[in-house]
Amino acid sequence: MGEHLASQSMVVPPTTGIEQTAGPGSSGMTGDNSAGSSSSSDSNTSGAGGKRMVSKEFFTLLWGSKIKQDVFRRWLQGFSFSEHEPSALVQRDGGPCCVIAPVQAYLLKILLMETPGHTLGDLTADKCKTLLIQAVCQILTKCKTDAYRIVTLESASATSASSSSSSSSKEHTTSEVAGEEQSADAVATSAGLGPDVAPVECVGYDVPDAAMVRPAEEAAAAASASSSSSSGAGGGGGGGAGRSQDCRLTPEEFHSRIGFREFNSVDDVQQFYMQNFHILTDECGVLLLLYTVLQTKGLEAILSEMSDPSESLIHDTYGCGSQALINLMLTGRAVPHVWDNEQDVGGMKLKGINQQSDIGFITVMEQLQYCTVGFFYKNPKNPVWVMGSDTHLTVLFSNEKRLVSPETPSEVARRVFRQFDADGSNFIPSPMLQDVLCALDLVSEPEYVDLMRSRLDPENLGIILLNAFMNEFFPNEKKSTPDTFDLLHYNGIPHSNLHNRVLYNRGHAVLLESDMRMYNSSDPMLTCLQTKWHNIEVSWNGDRTPSLN
Repeated sequence: MGEHLASQSMVVPPTTGIEQTAGPGSSGMTGDNSAGSSSSSDSNTSGAGGKRMVSKEFFTLLWGSKIKQDVFRRWLQGFSFSEHEPSALVQRDGGPCCVIAPVQAYLLKILLMETPGHTLGDLTADKCKTLLIQAVCQILTKCKTDAYRIVTLESASATSASSSSSSSSKEHTTSEVAGEEQSADAVATSAGLGPDVAPVECVGYDVPDAAMVRPAEEAAAAASASSSSSSGAGGGGGGGAGRSQDCRLTPEEFHSRIGFREFNSVDDVQQFYMQNFHILTDECGVLLLLYTVLQTKGLEAILSEMSDPSESLIHDTYGCGSQALINLMLTGRAVPHVWDNEQDVGGMKLKGINQQSDIGFITVMEQLQYCTVGFFYKNPKNPVWVMGSDTHLTVLFSNEKRLVSPETPSEVARRVFRQFDADGSNFIPSPMLQDVLCALDLVSEPEYVDLMRSRLDPENLGIILLNAFMNEFFPNEKKSTPDTFDLLHYNGIPHSNLHNRVLYNRGHAVLLESDMRMYNSSDPMLTCLQTKWHNIEVSWNGDRTPSLN
């Protein structure tokens, strides 16, 4: 093993944002801690045993110049499922929703679209574990630049042993160093991160918390209660103790103990997580996945997609994720905007979503005119949408596949017309008619355009109404979207659910004849839904509208 470690002293390309060293004394950073075991995955990975350090530039990109302890603490939680809804993830504190909600969305997409024979009510703990790992792997596949880099947390004892080994190794010969490297690998394996360790069972923590910022003492008490309850749960005894210890981690301690290993195949990544499921469920699981996403994407690739690299991906006061981070989790690209493709604003090219996404995104902020969500996000490949309020992310989904069926020609025409209707007023200036016809590949000869302009604007008002345009060019309009369908909504914060139970809320939607779009401060759920379906009305089970916060 020492010989294998020595072979990993090659320089890592700058696109990864990684500092690398081959010796055991690399600031407590470690590659995969299971490298000491003879796992079949070792033969399929690149540099499995080498110790790699995460670049400090990554920390600054994520947290800013300084990490606040209370913000960092809110991110210290693992992935756990609700006791009341087998496939619903629980979010303990405000902040990590920009990771948890996308993972939940991909999990539901896999369950609804790619897992025939299963329903929401017949899922076992093992099946939910598999769904979670598959969701993680799909997200990483979208982010991959050149390799999968799985970040893990080394135990404090292993870090201490590694540091001691580093100090003494300076006085030894090369052959002795090789022996110490073998010893360090044995310590890492005994630390509990090897593939031979039994994975921790899914344990749900229903800790009520609706606030984005909550007092540290309340959080500490809640974490202690969660740790106590989980230590007595089946299959989770060891994990409970680890969570209690890890929740006291400072940012400095956490960053001194994280390291990663590389994989070339997503199948190897899935196998690794199946054998080391506790990496996701232990107290630092959400953060470790976030760092895994960043490492897999690469520092240079992320910076090239962001419009302002000086802005941190996590808000330094509130701990919530930026739109660039949300987009990275959903699409694999850290672009800062939600419109389609690029837009030229004052001579600057501002990047948005460049293709139809697997998971959609809609937000109440669009109705408030803070942003414009494009077609690619509103019309994803699967009937699953992440929903954004001003403080939180939730998930909307449906079994109705026709909600994402291909556009009809008339629907394409409506979308293109609205691209030229900057104010959303359902009309365009008459001179733009030729541009609209060109965009739709319709006849756009000047003589024909003048004729159509006189028919569509007979009173010479200088505007062309959407309805008049559609009646002229698409008189036999057909809809691909059904008039009625069922919707389900997920909110991972227990306190935002009835009786503090994280459950999917079910509702029946109807698309009315008239356009009902308006901002309703008393019903942000309906306001958000109307950014996608302007004429929607929903009756929720129990006459209780789900919370977006």
